Amino acid sequence: MSVPVYHGGMDVIVRPLCHVGRDRLDFGRGFYVTELEEQARRWAIFNAQRLGRQAVVNVYELDKERILAEARCLVFDAYDRAWLDFIVQSRQGANPAANYDYVEGGVANDRVIDTVNLYVSGLIDASSALRRLALHQPNNQICLLNQALTDKYLRYVSTRAIQ
Repeated sequence: MSVPVYHGGMDVIVRPLCHVGRDRLDFGRGFYVTELEEQARRWAIFNAQRLGRQAVVNVYELDKERILAEARCLVFDAYDRAWLDFIVQSRQGANPAANYDYVEGGVANDRVIDTVNLYVSGLIDASSALRRLALHQPNNQICLLNQALTDKYLRYVSTRAIQ
């Protein structure tokens, strides 16, 4: 079962690379896509405007059924304690994603990062953070961490310039 996924940015990326990118991201260093085209679009516009470049959305087909069956996967269905702990560990450089090929779940974006930061700084406890996070519907991000599986199950379709 292939599903369309999107990567917002400023460059055409025909062959995504999993080892490129910044450390300490939500799900580690990998290639990030989302099933939500509008989310990819907003991310591309935000970054392109900041840098004075053209925003684009790269479109791919991900054979999600096969990668979920074959890869070492972790899927977060909610902003829960497991998600919170994973995000905190990632942001602190512990790299919990090293044990996985594929991680999927909500983004620690501007809607929820304040809560995560309050928790990390010790200003609120885990139960308070989880109550706050429960007010938000998770969006979607998929981090592909294994190059061989990415090459096998992610197919480039097209790139759309955003006006």
